[in-house]
Amino acid sequence: MLWSGWGDPAKARELPPQIRELLHDLLGVHEPAAPAASFESVRLAPVALSPAHLAALADVVGHERVLTSRAARIRHTRGKSTPDLLRMRAGDGSAAPDAVLLPGSHDEVAALLRLCAAERIAVVPFGGGTSVVGGLVASRSGFAGVVALDLARLDRLVSVDAESMVVTAEPGLRAPEAERLLERHGLTLGHFPQSYEYATLGGFAAARSSGQASAGYGRFDDMVVGLTVATPSGDLDLGRAPKSAAGPDLRQLLLGSEGVFGVITALRLRVRRVPGRRVYEGWRFGSFREGTAALRVLAQEGPLPTVLRLSDETETMIGLARPDDIGGGSSGCLVIAGYEGPAEELVEGPVEGPGTASLATSVEGRRAGAGAVLARMGGVPLGTEPGRAWEHGRFSAPYLRDSLLAVGATVETVETAGFWSALPRLYDAVRLALLGALESPLVMCHISHVYETGASLYFTVVAAQKGDPVAQWERAKEAVNAAIVTAGGTISHHHGVGRDHREAYAAELGPLGVDILRAVKARLDPSGILNPGILIP
Repeated sequence: MLWSGWGDPAKARELPPQIRELLHDLLGVHEPAAPAASFESVRLAPVALSPAHLAALADVVGHERVLTSRAARIRHTRGKSTPDLLRMRAGDGSAAPDAVLLPGSHDEVAALLRLCAAERIAVVPFGGGTSVVGGLVASRSGFAGVVALDLARLDRLVSVDAESMVVTAEPGLRAPEAERLLERHGLTLGHFPQSYEYATLGGFAAARSSGQASAGYGRFDDMVVGLTVATPSGDLDLGRAPKSAAGPDLRQLLLGSEGVFGVITALRLRVRRVPGRRVYEGWRFGSFREGTAALRVLAQEGPLPTVLRLSDETETMIGLARPDDIGGGSSGCLVIAGYEGPAEELVEGPVEGPGTASLATSVEGRRAGAGAVLARMGGVPLGTEPGRAWEHGRFSAPYLRDSLLAVGATVETVETAGFWSALPRLYDAVRLALLGALESPLVMCHISHVYETGASLYFTVVAAQKGDPVAQWERAKEAVNAAIVTAGGTISHHHGVGRDHREAYAAELGPLGVDILRAVKARLDPSGILNPGILIP
């Protein structure tokens, strides 16, 4: 992973001249006044941990697994939000951990947590480093130092229960490797978020990730049937059955907890058969309102595609649904519908009911049924070319963001979700907040996760960098967070809370809800060493 940007540096690309001219003419974007910092020029504070602390940590995992090198510390600094990247591009490594720890087992994780609690060393669980909400910057106040607990060595597919369609995996297993290992058994998770190429299974669970095929496979928290968790107060082993009436489900307490209650050391996950056939196609609607109505009917009445997303007028015009062909958009609003299922078509059986997307049902049957709904609601079929273009570029948008940052544009995303009846108000509130907080921004939106009762809204905003670009975005973010809360949306559908959403999360929970979180934190992590400053107001 590029230390100051996204992904593989070899995949970085310069913007075409016509796009740079458009940014200049439309948004007033100019080249940054100073070039981006080099790796060698990043400013780091001295290691705060004492030699005795480092020796004690090494006694648990081995000296070669306690890294204090400049390279290790920089590569474990912050996540991949735009403010994170702007600070790194400015050479600001002030949030770097003092050391990077590489445990190789549950027992080593548990021992490290006990040691860090006793010595008051803050611990940041680290998976793929892909957080975009400030989730990897721990508060240092009151602690002897900060360590990044990198789970990269816990990367095994432990077991496969083909009868139950459940697998056990370790948290540091990266998504592409997980799919490669599962494919040997004819299985897949079907979880493909934009962070797919670098994120880990533990990170998916800790942040309640949602993938691009959520209409067919569900969110990642839908896939989790069991968790093993190490906490400073002891271990938790959760999930004896698919569903249970044995009191509140503590699995739900750990899902989305972003490492503040404990460290996930194993996951039991529901899997599906690898689809033998995938078809993605495009549809055009005259307006975002009309397209939203069509998605609602599909979500409530079926048949539901595996992938279903709708770009608004601006995102369609810019072509952001196809990052590899940016600037090649068109009029109206683009819908991408994808269908996955067995290679051999099943010709018998009923059409799926409301809100379902069984992957064992005929691809062509669901495609025909959904197509009939889309056409009845005013959609115009565009064939498979837009679908293929989306599939080819589905993980490219973060690279495009790096290219835009490099030429002097601030580009960031905002996401939320609400009930269908609230979506128009929520859409307008976020757009107005961004338009009011930034100077002549370009604001785009899409729906990419749908439910019977509502959907997500995912905004991308581009504006010229003015003055301090980090402060510029923080002002906009504060306005957007307030707008989401006021309009009745959730502060995050799938990015998580981190630091960036913490205060708005408190408003969403209410005072009693915050007290409950603090009480759980006090029981599981009484010394407060786990990701301090993250999630909990």
